[in-house]
Amino acid sequence: MNQKTTKADMKLLEKGFVHPSNHTEVMYDIPLTFKLGEKTVHGIPDTMKRSYTREIVDANITRYTYTGVCEKCGLEIKAIHLEYRDYAVSEWRVEFTNNGNEDTPIISDIMLGGEIRGEFDAFVYGNGDTCDESGYEWFRDTLESTVMELKPSDGNSCRGAFPYMKLVFDKFVCRAAVGWSQMWKAVVKRTDDGVDYRCGQLRCHMKIHPGETMRTPTLTLMFTDGDEDRSRNLWRRWYMAHIIPRENGQPIKPALCLHHWSCEGKPEHTAATEENQVSALYDYIEKGLKPDIWWIDAGWYKCDYDWPHIGTWKPDAERFPNGFGPIGEACDKNGVKLLVWFEPERVTAGTELYEEHPDWLISPNKDDYNKLLDLGNPEAREWITYRVDSIIKEGHIRVYRQDFNFDPKPCWLAVEEDDRIGARENLHVQGYLRYWDELIFRNPGLWIDSCASGGRRNDLDTMRRAVPLHYTDVGYGKHEVKQKQFREMHEWIPYFRSHNMSWDREEVERKGGTWVENDEFSFQNAMVPAVTYMTWFNASDDEFKRSIAAEKIWRRAARLTLDGDYYPLTECRRNTGDWYVCQFDDSDNKRGFVQFIRNISAEDEEFTAKLHVEDGKTYVFENSTTGETFEKTSEELRGGLTVKLAQREGVVLFYETK
Repeated sequence: MNQKTTKADMKLLEKGFVHPSNHTEVMYDIPLTFKLGEKTVHGIPDTMKRSYTREIVDANITRYTYTGVCEKCGLEIKAIHLEYRDYAVSEWRVEFTNNGNEDTPIISDIMLGGEIRGEFDAFVYGNGDTCDESGYEWFRDTLESTVMELKPSDGNSCRGAFPYMKLVFDKFVCRAAVGWSQMWKAVVKRTDDGVDYRCGQLRCHMKIHPGETMRTPTLTLMFTDGDEDRSRNLWRRWYMAHIIPRENGQPIKPALCLHHWSCEGKPEHTAATEENQVSALYDYIEKGLKPDIWWIDAGWYKCDYDWPHIGTWKPDAERFPNGFGPIGEACDKNGVKLLVWFEPERVTAGTELYEEHPDWLISPNKDDYNKLLDLGNPEAREWITYRVDSIIKEGHIRVYRQDFNFDPKPCWLAVEEDDRIGARENLHVQGYLRYWDELIFRNPGLWIDSCASGGRRNDLDTMRRAVPLHYTDVGYGKHEVKQKQFREMHEWIPYFRSHNMSWDREEVERKGGTWVENDEFSFQNAMVPAVTYMTWFNASDDEFKRSIAAEKIWRRAARLTLDGDYYPLTECRRNTGDWYVCQFDDSDNKRGFVQFIRNISAEDEEFTAKLHVEDGKTYVFENSTTGETFEKTSEELRGGLTVKLAQREGVVLFYETK
């Protein structure tokens, strides 16, 4: 299968909304609609003074900026278009700036998009992280009789609706991604010639004050000739080339994460100390399990074992008298990255921010225990930037983890006026991205881990700056649930983390088995780019031996999950009676792996999967568990590869081609 961008892909892109070959025409055809007062406007109005600029961002990206200025009122509309040369990808974002001295008229219903022509087959979309087992589900709709509006179920971008979707046509696929960290919408309807697709901020009906800028979500489109397999893998390749954050200029690598939490039986890291963290780190290293990331989660500030009590961002002086410095230095000395958890946007009563800066906080009621730190307020954003940056620098923190256990929607609704609907949210989104950009600028090489009670805020603009090491709060040890989650993450957001845990104790014991949470089956169900092993620092020698053996397999597989093309070979139905099979094929380096898992109640003793193979090749397989090797030609594999496993067993078969 051709996983390179072709002329056919680029021609599809040219037939998309806009291609900047004729800039005079583009000024009229920018895929933008909005209302200015009661008037519907398409593109940049011809009553404005219009211009464009072209900037070569790098060898593969050109930025076109189309600007219109109203010389009477000072309203400026700036449409920013990124064109990728190495992939058939186009991105749009529009900014509205008031350079005048008075408020603008009401600007509303701002949407990006338009009609995509072709023989339409289906709209494929997901429900994101619902914070329960129903999440990370796929749906297909032919849009025969309805206009579909997709939107999140609360104020976060990925809860109840996933901002990544596919428009599948007879001979091509258009992938669409929305970059907006809070409330967005996508409106999709079938037309006589194809499908009309548009996206924008969900709540948008506002005047713009002098000096303010409001922006749209970012709309990213990828056009690919052929089927969904090819589309999936070109998206993954583009994502790895252009989206995944870099560490000192290089794509981030697979990471084994370890931690010492629930110290003294207390929740999270509320009983963590300088001493017990450094001691546990060295225990792991001395026993042969060296982490890439040492993880300190919630509770390191003074909170009396109540980790959600946040808003005083200082290490607890009693437990960390030297801050994080000694822990960070120990990590640096051993080539380990220190990760520390923060949740700056939520502020609780009785903390520093709550008591000293109430004017920076938003909430429905004056006395609410939880309030929102308004990142749209430059003074508030500068304060939290300085405070967090100082902790990062003093503590040698290499991974900044940001959580968001909060629905901000009620806060914005409580403070907005009828002629400013969506404005406070818009300014907050801009401030949130600026805050992250500033932390990255001040700390070269810094990773950001995006979390919002799991994966509730992993839109594409967020993912340009972060990876979701904790993409969900659901199902760490429920294998069939994780398999379904992996299916969506591998396709759209290739870098993420899992735990090795087994929660199926009841089923195993009922069948007379021996249950261990940190067992071989749990390792098989955590074969993703980043992983946390739940091996305690003071675990038995046998458990460390098992973990070290599993780590060797995981490291080989994890690299391939990033370098290889991804092929899901079975459905993922959240069913313990299913087999789970997937393949990662790094054809550029003539290697890959296929993984088979027989779930806990799967009745069939063996399973045959049809792999994706290249004609005329011989595949040399290695059973990673036993070391056994065998060969199959591509012609033999056309009929499928059959594997026999016991219930609750998995295997990774690495291969090379010749």
